[in-house]
Amino acid sequence: MNFDRASEWLPSLWAGLQLTVFLTFASMALALVIGLFLALAQLDTRKKYFSWPARAFVELIRGTPLLLQLFYIYYVFPFFGLRLDPIVAGVIGLGINTGAYLSEVFRSGIDAVDKGQWEAADALGMPTSLTLRHVILPQAFRIVIPPVGNYFISLFKDTALVSTISVSELLFSGQLLAAQTFRYIEIYSIIFVIYLAISYPASLGVRSIERRLRISSR
Repeated sequence: MNFDRASEWLPSLWAGLQLTVFLTFASMALALVIGLFLALAQLDTRKKYFSWPARAFVELIRGTPLLLQLFYIYYVFPFFGLRLDPIVAGVIGLGINTGAYLSEVFRSGIDAVDKGQWEAADALGMPTSLTLRHVILPQAFRIVIPPVGNYFISLFKDTALVSTISVSELLFSGQLLAAQTFRYIEIYSIIFVIYLAISYPASLGVRSIERRLRISSR
């Protein structure tokens, strides 16, 4: 391996990394909203016109590959008159997929809150919406922070899949460079190191937060 031209490749890889980071944060923001909405819809079993479609949607997304979902959004939607920019399609696809998985995390976190909290709020005459916002969700969020952090790291790596719909993120930028220079080993090795250099510290951070939450809850 020869990295003598690495300085020439870094600007292109840096631009790809910036887009990867943007995709990660934008998709995660969308996933958090979708995940919480789906979780609350599934928990409200009294309104089956919410809970059943939400459950069906979660199973549909979790039962199909993310890559296929990206293809469907970018290549199939135009046949129905909805043509999306590749970056927008990538954010939507990643956000919906991650949101479906986060919905189960949020649902489990809400279920883990002591039922006595609901009963105490009900005894005080608090409406359900107020109970959720001020009593249940703050406690549930403490429970779900570690798994949400892990999904965030996974999402950062999953952004590589949007290269299949022509989004010039980190991997796609590397593929273009490799095709131009034929230095596949060197370029893919640099990309490997970049992903690891970001994912591993983030993983350590999530573990640290998990330990602190476990200690503070004792």
